[in-house]
Amino acid sequence: MAVERPNRLAREKSPYLLQHARNPVDWFAWRAEAFERARAEDKPIFLSLGYSTCHWCHVMERESFEDETVARFLNEHFVSIKVDREERPDVDKIYMTFVQATTGGGGWPMSVFLTPDLKPFFGGTYFPPDGRQGRPGFLQLLRQIAGLWQEQRGELTGSAAEIHARLAAATAGSARSNLLLTADVLRHAAAVFQAAYDSRHGGFGGAPKFPQPSVPLFLLRCARRFGDEEAVRRVQHTCERMAAGGIHDQLGGGFARYAVDAEWLVPHFEKMLYDNAQLAQLYLDAHLVSEGRVARVPDSRGNWDLTERVPPQETSFAGVVRDILDYVLREMTHPEGGFYSAEDADSEGHEGKFYCWTKEELSKLLTAEEFAVAVRGFGITESGNFVDHSHPHPLPGQNVLRIVNPIGGDALPRAQADRQVGPADSELLASAKQKMFDARRRRVRPHLDDKILASWNGLMLGAMARAYAVLGGEKYRAAAEKNLAFIREKLWDEPSKTLFHRWRDGERDHVQLLEGYAFLLAGVLELYEATLASKHLDFAIALAEAMIVKFYDAGNGGFWQSPAGAKDLILRVKDDYDGAEPSGNSMAALALLKLAATTGREDLRSPAETTLRLFAHRLQNFPQAMPFMLHAVDFWLAEPCRVVIAGDANSALFQELLHAAHSVYQPNKIVLGNSGAVEEFARTLPARGDAVAYLCAGKACQPPTNQPEALRHLLG
Repeated sequence: MAVERPNRLAREKSPYLLQHARNPVDWFAWRAEAFERARAEDKPIFLSLGYSTCHWCHVMERESFEDETVARFLNEHFVSIKVDREERPDVDKIYMTFVQATTGGGGWPMSVFLTPDLKPFFGGTYFPPDGRQGRPGFLQLLRQIAGLWQEQRGELTGSAAEIHARLAAATAGSARSNLLLTADVLRHAAAVFQAAYDSRHGGFGGAPKFPQPSVPLFLLRCARRFGDEEAVRRVQHTCERMAAGGIHDQLGGGFARYAVDAEWLVPHFEKMLYDNAQLAQLYLDAHLVSEGRVARVPDSRGNWDLTERVPPQETSFAGVVRDILDYVLREMTHPEGGFYSAEDADSEGHEGKFYCWTKEELSKLLTAEEFAVAVRGFGITESGNFVDHSHPHPLPGQNVLRIVNPIGGDALPRAQADRQVGPADSELLASAKQKMFDARRRRVRPHLDDKILASWNGLMLGAMARAYAVLGGEKYRAAAEKNLAFIREKLWDEPSKTLFHRWRDGERDHVQLLEGYAFLLAGVLELYEATLASKHLDFAIALAEAMIVKFYDAGNGGFWQSPAGAKDLILRVKDDYDGAEPSGNSMAALALLKLAATTGREDLRSPAETTLRLFAHRLQNFPQAMPFMLHAVDFWLAEPCRVVIAGDANSALFQELLHAAHSVYQPNKIVLGNSGAVEEFARTLPARGDAVAYLCAGKACQPPTNQPEALRHLLG
């Protein structure tokens, strides 16, 4: 139960910490006050990490942290600390490494017990209130650990010291590699990923099924490099199935974090900014490789085969990009331009309640004709297709919307839809969806995590900029420009060249993270390539230089996750895992390689190359760990082609050439102007007329052209 008097967390800015501000647990935030209390009272620390839109975090709060008996025991025997793992991924990484090493798994909520000097000795994830499925009940666990702390203190602290030493050795990131990175590393990785391909439902792996866009994005790169048409088809199939599934919000746009099943049907309903930014990039690539290609459609038995060509203007993947970005602009954008972090899975105490429908509910909302089309198109049934098993009283008959019978081209090639239904059905479905969308807006909306993170904003900034470059749409360019202005005003300190990580409710934090610098650097580069505004290239250089100074390990290669001297961290870690988000090392490597190619600066290229060498054995032997870094390897293995556009940036021809440069799938190209901080050779290329484009490699260029179609032909 909530208490009338809030605890210390009421002073915090994190939405996750504020959710726990009225728990009877005497929570501390992650700061010196808590550590000093633990040392002064000689108590172990209970560390609880999660995030505000985490469904099982809500469950554990209801079951344990709102329970007076549990709270009294915690308050008497422990110093309890709450951490928002999205604000402090550096803290999360250290203790997640420990939990994964000692239990074989991880996730959130994460529960870790520490000595007063912050060294872990026991941990896990969600603990139920009572013992079940081999897990002890949470209060039972607390009693056991409190007893051990009193009776076997020496053994616990000795174990914690030993574990800390092993973690320090494992995360030092000092291994040297003599492995030569070649195209064979890419070929091997592509084979590993494709071996996990689900030929029925798409995706690469089984349930629970995460999109992990870095994998299909990498396979498209390999398809280009090795001429692997089957890889293209598998990525197209995956994109089609995800877009048709319940993981994709068929009414409001955007994607949920993952599906609990292999079919992409039942999502874990929370929506994360970082997922949607990466998925927008994936669907942009899928759109580019699908223009004029053969599209996959299922036959009457549901089998996928090669059948029809889809005209370039008809590819559905571009529509999915707009669907994602329009959702973000509508629901996830601060009035001043920052992008919010996430939307919750739960509303009114039930997971998915905002998103699901009963058949009876739709029958009352829609006309008979609309109802018939919606039921057929979305596969609505009386019994439903989703049950919230985490709730003691699940809502009956809940239907997650997914496209079962395509009508009007939703999420699948329009050619298939047009031969199944007529325009009347498409109009009825559009009318039904509008009514459903309007009705849903009147429901209690899930919690919005409105903190603004430099890292995730960098990802979405890049997606908005590139969508403008590829698809057009001034609103996407304007959103990207406004977002960068917001980040520079709220989170960037110009005199010290410092990027802080979180802004919310008028305040920024004091945390610096590699992923903030690296992700924002990648996004700013996308914005430069989409506009060729020199000011964006200048800021990208400033970010890169600051990132190298603060995080680069010049002695061993690679980048630390946090800067030197952080007193609240027991380890300094080099992140070596691309999961739902790319690691800071992977993003930094690719962004620096692109920036070096744009500017001709060897001092920017060298840290990227030593980073690739540091992780070479991991890339060769366990490519699943770092699929995004493989993008950087692919870029590094060959001289990138350079599209140099010279002329009046305000002229219509300049803009047409710029969009043409982005309209062909060529992942290892860079687009730059002939002025500002670009590499020396580009500055020698003269403007001719309103605008002209040069396609160059090294010091050689194709004859210049002022014809957008000719430029597309040269790039193809």
